[in-house]
Amino acid sequence: MDKARFGFFFMLLILLSSQMVVQTEGRHCESKSHRFKGMCLSKHNCASVCHLEGFTGGKCRGFRRRCFCTRHC
Repeated sequence: MDKARFGFFFMLLILLSSQMVVQTEGRHCESKSHRFKGMCLSKHNCASVCHLEGFTGGKCRGFRRRCFCTRHC
């Protein structure tokens, strides 16, 4: 019983500490790319197009694989 409690509290500690790390990174805003054409298959290509649009990065998202540009809010 003590081992089960220890395992539970250990996992809870890991979960809470990971949430704290995510909160300190800041917020990211996303916007669909206006210049990227076709399906987004490469995060690098998407990010390159987004840099031309004035964003800090980009990623492929969704079932239709569209390019979404990201920046810090």
